[in-house]
Amino acid sequence: MKVAIIHDWLVTWAGAERVLAQLLRVYPDADLYSTVYFPDEEMAKQLQGRHINTSFIQRLPGAKKHYRNYLPLMPIAVEQFDLSGCDLVISSSHAVAKGVLTGPDQYHVCYCHSPMRYAWDLQHQYLKESGAGKLKQMVMCYLLHKLRLWDYRTSAGVDLFIANSSFIARRIDKCYRRLAQVVHPPVDTEFFCPAEGSDSVNTPGSEKYYITASRMVPYKRIDLIAQAFANMPDKKLRIIGDGPEYDKVSAIAAQADNIELLGYCAGDILRQQLRGAEAFIFAAEEDFGIAPVEAQACGIPVIAYGKGGALDSVSEESGVFFPEQSAQSLIEAVHCFELQVFSRQQCRENAERFSEKMFQKNFIEKVKQSQL
Repeated sequence: MKVAIIHDWLVTWAGAERVLAQLLRVYPDADLYSTVYFPDEEMAKQLQGRHINTSFIQRLPGAKKHYRNYLPLMPIAVEQFDLSGCDLVISSSHAVAKGVLTGPDQYHVCYCHSPMRYAWDLQHQYLKESGAGKLKQMVMCYLLHKLRLWDYRTSAGVDLFIANSSFIARRIDKCYRRLAQVVHPPVDTEFFCPAEGSDSVNTPGSEKYYITASRMVPYKRIDLIAQAFANMPDKKLRIIGDGPEYDKVSAIAAQADNIELLGYCAGDILRQQLRGAEAFIFAAEEDFGIAPVEAQACGIPVIAYGKGGALDSVSEESGVFFPEQSAQSLIEAVHCFELQVFSRQQCRENAERFSEKMFQKNFIEKVKQSQL
């Protein structure tokens, strides 16, 4: 069986690319396609030696830095890939990859990280945050309208949709009127694990700290987390990450002695910080959210906003939810959390549902079942 895997674009090694890595382990001989390939250091390391078939956008002026500006051309770009010799086509898609052309004798599986947010329910937020003037916004609205029509039409060419969470399965149903199976993204639960000799239970109220780790972009709501802890001076918070919102979060932290910004941390340092925390704070409405699972894999419970993918990844035995994206709602959740005792082992067991091996097993099973 000849297999092709197509990914939207290969630029930064992030959550969607970790899924791609596992797909390449399941199908090691698959041909790999992408609209562009401008790898960062980690991606170059992960894909070393693998040939990537790219589109004409790879050769357009300024594509390396401004490939997203060519989004209106990407539907044409993915339709130019000739996959006629493949039996199985897998698109890893949060934008245009699922629009690849396939024939009646080919089976197309789309692992959907999300329908294009900026073309569907988040269009108004996207336009507001773009900072564009009225005329440019009118042009953008037209282009997004055309992109949305193309996106809906090409959903009919997918034989099986696999969503990364129940939340995304509902979004697929809303946008495409298609049912989707759910296979959660893989988490490296072998690396993220409890420290040897750690206590069997988490005991809130001890002289420890809470933690959050994320790229600081608006929808992650790190500012909300910082503001909540600024109003709880007796509780320590460590924030890991950087990004466009760093100065805003830093200004809040500067007014509070109990908040510490650690900047970007990865690998052993991130794992060490997670292991020592009382709980991981997660305030985003995320498609799935890898970081809360990494924390649970280290035996740490989670205090999460009760919407989106967190409802799949956090159980009653591994954390608590807060109902509103507000500092007060988070403060109340922290107080509720401190009245409970969580088992590190149960947190770990919940996280193991999302291991890399489980991802591979579940993905293969869904594909086989759908072809029966």
